Amino acid sequence: MYRINKLSLLLAVLLLSCIPLSAQETKPLTSQEIVSLLYQLPRNPAMRDELIEQIRKRGIGFPLTDGMRSLVSTKSGNDALLRRTLEEAERRRVNPTASTLPPESEGTQLLERTRNVTLAAANAMPDFLVKQIIKRSIAYGNTANWKLQDNLSIAVGYRANIGEEYKVLTVNGMPVGDDAKASSDYSKYVPKGASSSGVEYVSAVADVFKPESRTEFRMVDTDVIQGRRTIVYEYTIKKEFSQLTLSLSDTGARAVVGSRGRLWIDRELDRVLRFEQIATEIPPDFPITAASSLIDYDWVTINERKYLLPTHSEILLTTTQPKFVLQSRNDVRFRNYQKFGAELKVVDEVGEDDEPPPKPVKPPQ
Repeated sequence: MYRINKLSLLLAVLLLSCIPLSAQETKPLTSQEIVSLLYQLPRNPAMRDELIEQIRKRGIGFPLTDGMRSLVSTKSGNDALLRRTLEEAERRRVNPTASTLPPESEGTQLLERTRNVTLAAANAMPDFLVKQIIKRSIAYGNTANWKLQDNLSIAVGYRANIGEEYKVLTVNGMPVGDDAKASSDYSKYVPKGASSSGVEYVSAVADVFKPESRTEFRMVDTDVIQGRRTIVYEYTIKKEFSQLTLSLSDTGARAVVGSRGRLWIDRELDRVLRFEQIATEIPPDFPITAASSLIDYDWVTINERKYLLPTHSEILLTTTQPKFVLQSRNDVRFRNYQKFGAELKVVDEVGEDDEPPPKPVKPPQ
């Protein structure tokens, strides 16, 4: 006759519950597993990255319904990356054959063709104007409980020999004063909050492919972007070879950091249609503790020629304040690309894409 030691049994159960999600079974996630994890996100936002990784590795074993989409948006603070990851998993579930990765040799050839085309395109970028519509939100702590801060409308001019210049057009739908001049930093003309430059939109993808970055690539997935079949590659750039810099305009603090992320490459046109960048190796005493961006590219016409340029991006920052942690999210849409010249007044008009003025939320001082 055998007796079960209750203490040993309890210890075994506790140890099992502590096994990381990544060490559990690799069969597709069930809807119950997803729901259970989603309900934990508001209390433990750090689980979001692990959840995304598991969805990518295991996929899902159930149809993605509108109800599940709504729950994901509610419990994750409408996290764009999590939503897109689930949509990718749904496409793989519906058509696993189309989602099969090509042979390693074919993936390497696609990567090398894309490297050559991307570097050549970066050197042939036209001078252009574009309107940026920026929706800024903030959240306190690591809650991702986003509160709309304000809406900005900004005219951006890009010239290869100068770079970007910004002119603030409206704040919450109201035109700014005549003192708002075009400059490389628009933060002094808008309420306090996170601002982002456009340098990453033109050069960041090219930086990943430059030999001096010593980027490590790994083919990991397939996806459909804008109706185009893509191969997804993960990449890593170590800090000592990185050109990514985080900075705070109010203090002048700067730090070079490493990066990792994903590239969605059109397998027929050899171009990057989506670019994810996550800062790594951030100094422990630096005020910015986390930074990431996700940029979607599409073909736009400038002076009767087609160019691959950004149409939407989302930038996330986490900063430490003296008494609390502050999260910032900038949702940026790009509208009305045109050749650089005297057409600034056309871009200056407030169009139907502008959001209505929100009730502003003042960030803490």
